[in-house]
Amino acid sequence: MWIDEQSPTLLDPSADFPLHKQLGDVVRGAILEGDLPPGAHLPTEAQFQERFGISRSVVRQALSGLTNDGLIQRGRGRGSVVAPKHEHHRAVQKMSGLSAQIASPDDIVTTEVLCFSLASSPRAEDALGATDLISRAEDALGTTDLVSLLRLRRVGGEPIALIHTWLARTTVPGLQSEDLVNASLHEILDTRFGIPVSAGHRQVRAVSASGNVAADMGVPNGTPLLVLEGTSQDDGGRAVEYFCTWHRGDRVVFDVDAGADRSIRHHSYGTPPPDDMSAAEGTADLRRQAEALAEALQTFAADVGHSTEE
Repeated sequence: MWIDEQSPTLLDPSADFPLHKQLGDVVRGAILEGDLPPGAHLPTEAQFQERFGISRSVVRQALSGLTNDGLIQRGRGRGSVVAPKHEHHRAVQKMSGLSAQIASPDDIVTTEVLCFSLASSPRAEDALGATDLISRAEDALGTTDLVSLLRLRRVGGEPIALIHTWLARTTVPGLQSEDLVNASLHEILDTRFGIPVSAGHRQVRAVSASGNVAADMGVPNGTPLLVLEGTSQDDGGRAVEYFCTWHRGDRVVFDVDAGADRSIRHHSYGTPPPDDMSAAEGTADLRRQAEALAEALQTFAADVGHSTEE
């Protein structure tokens, strides 16, 4: 049984974090790493108490936090079980944001503004200490006079994405933190400031959670994350935002529509396609390449999950 493999001294009463938070992090880590898979029964309150020498109130606080985060389900007479894995799909080639793509009556999306900074010198330490990101934002937007936004997006109360966005301050006069609570930034840009977001460039990377990112998303250090980073443009091709979004790798799936590119004759995945290759064959070949790349990314994310270094 999982709890029998845990050290009785795993929790430290002298630590800065309260015992219920320590216990919650232990169970959370076991769920995220697959040691406690979906549907698995958690130990009883009495088993937690006996194993770690803690009070029932500590156990109940820990389990309550895991329930609020959507990681476990509790029911009278059946104990606590790991919640079914719920994946949210995002089409990365579409300009609509995460909230617009996954919001539904069953998936209530909320947005909390963690930081809203109007700074004339955005190179000063930002909410994540990401000076390299600030530099890229300045280059993309062509100014150092930026608005910095840090938002946490939840689905059903569970954190799934942390969004850091930069805007040129002159393009959003009067924008306030409260305007962005449970709201879509792209919709605000369009309806309030007359800036429709219609194009952009994105890139995807697999990283491991650490530091403030892990803390804000409520995941242990080393948890695999998918990062979507890029620039959005208006109808005239002007860059209007630079963003970096960290997604829970166990909750969000990136979908990509692929099609054959007949202009490609030489690539790194094999021999160039023959001139007489049909469109269907070309699409199938590209699909195989995309599947191979997706498999490689999944393997990388799994490897990253076993490391605490980003």
